[in-house]
Amino acid sequence: MAIIVNLDVMMAKRKIGLSQLAEKVGITNANLSILKNNKAKAVRFTTLEAICRELNCQPGDILEFRNDD
Repeated sequence: MAIIVNLDVMMAKRKIGLSQLAEKVGITNANLSILKNNKAKAVRFTTLEAICRELNCQPGDILEFRNDD
């Protein structure tokens, strides 16, 4: 089982860069990069909410469940 983070896809669709989104969301470039590159172990709901607000999307647009079977 895996949770896949499709943040890079949504950022490309919205034509927004890492630094710009990080500033709007209020997190560091490094932390947003960790999330974008699917290296994060967890994400705070407040961070997810801020990302969704800025990208005008739903959490399901960013997070995806894939069954490894």
